Amino acid sequence: MRRTTTRLSDGRELIYYDADPPTGDAPPARRVPRPDPRPAPPPVATTTALRTDRLAGETVAYAAHRQDRTHLPPAEHCPLCPATGGRSEEIPDPDYQVAVFENRFPSFGGGHGRCELVCFTADHDRSFADLEPARVALVLDAWTDRTAALSRLPGVRQVYCFENRGVEIGVTLHHPHGQIYAYPYLPPRTARTLAALARHRAEAGENLPDALLAEELADGRRIVAATDHWVAHVPYAARWPYEVQLRPRRRVPDLTALDEGERAEFPELYLRLLRGFDRLFGDNAPPTPYIAAWHQAPVGDPAPGEPEVAREEFALRLEVLTVRRGPGKLKHLAGSESGAGAFVSDVLPEAAAERLREVVSR
Repeated sequence: MRRTTTRLSDGRELIYYDADPPTGDAPPARRVPRPDPRPAPPPVATTTALRTDRLAGETVAYAAHRQDRTHLPPAEHCPLCPATGGRSEEIPDPDYQVAVFENRFPSFGGGHGRCELVCFTADHDRSFADLEPARVALVLDAWTDRTAALSRLPGVRQVYCFENRGVEIGVTLHHPHGQIYAYPYLPPRTARTLAALARHRAEAGENLPDALLAEELADGRRIVAATDHWVAHVPYAARWPYEVQLRPRRRVPDLTALDEGERAEFPELYLRLLRGFDRLFGDNAPPTPYIAAWHQAPVGDPAPGEPEVAREEFALRLEVLTVRRGPGKLKHLAGSESGAGAFVSDVLPEAAAERLREVVSR
């Protein structure tokens, strides 16, 4: 992997990731990034504020400036496409493999963490599932590199790499891309996970994720796919109609700890999963909307009241879920889910796993 860093006209960082060597046995080529031809725009007046709900014990971020962010532009005005035909948006080069840059409309920043966009390909009309394994490996390298860099920023508590796909999820740009949030606080779900890890270690004297994985492998009914280094399964208490957790058999805290064997096996398996998700509701169904997100161990110092758990207790996992529960039907977060935080699912995890095994193995 080759990393080339430059700056956009307003000072935001832009990083290109290229395979090394670029093709076959060709010698590596040095990318010379084109300067951003746009005049420096007036800075976006970010208004990020963090508040804590003391009853729920959860932090809420407020980013009113995001009301003005780009919303579903036509392809000819896509800000994530490369600069061609005299036009220039966020990426000045005429082509790229993987590009990462600071979000112009961040959910938080300016000393409160950082938000980045990850463009998986220059091709506007592709999806992640259309990528070749070599490109997926490069994306994994980019995720890993950014995890390492963002984890070193002062005040960052967790690095969260994710992709939203589909208007049903709420995407505002169709170009295949994901995001990375360097949270300046511990997200609620991660805080609950840490508490469960500490509780189980104290009560049972063992690591909870390892125990759960052993239970899934012994049961077998919710296993979707497995390789020498990875296991994909539907959780025993899945909240979404179709939800998969993909984790290494060997417990590691984050992407930077993956070894060569784990990294080599990941692209093919992940592509099988995503392509299977697209076949869930029929070969001619619209692309399946999904969220794919890496859950990584927290970094930095815990705040008062947070459980103190060694990073090695945390198990890296990738979650893939869809809000579609059937052909033409969505799982809406209605009164019980949104109001009480109590999920009611329409699909049993064992039935979901059976269907996922069928479509993933094709």
